[in-house]
Amino acid sequence: MGIEIERKFLVKGEYKSLASSSSRIRQGYISRQSGRTVRVRIRGEKAYITIKGPSLDGISRFEWEKEIPVQDAEDLMLLSTGPVIDKTRYLVPFEGHTFEVDEFHGDNEGLTMAEVELGSPDEPFGRPEWLGEEVTGDKRYYNSNLSSNPFNTWEK
Repeated sequence: MGIEIERKFLVKGEYKSLASSSSRIRQGYISRQSGRTVRVRIRGEKAYITIKGPSLDGISRFEWEKEIPVQDAEDLMLLSTGPVIDKTRYLVPFEGHTFEVDEFHGDNEGLTMAEVELGSPDEPFGRPEWLGEEVTGDKRYYNSNLSSNPFNTWEK
């Protein structure tokens, strides 16, 4: 089992023209309990099941992921405890890191977030001009929360 270390940000400007690739992602949550999640994801022609532990410090958490057949993921998606998350992910390289920028669709339309994975919680990284407010550790922006509390239901 590995440890995922990431920082999350809202996006405030143009990033798509800088992306090296993009892919559509659908993901559903089979279980959400005490900060632990079991997620199934279909990304392009591949599928994965992922188990994440509770956040250790707001930035780091345990993560285990395994590739599974797409049909198994489709079947497991039926067990989702809330609506399936639908988003387009853009990979945007910047100063030695790759930002994963997620543009949400459906009930989360209007929300765009960027994540950067790091080797340690204090690893320095460049901040592109389109990177907005940091929301690392804000549980409202966890995908597992967006599935049960979609962005377009939030009080603006």
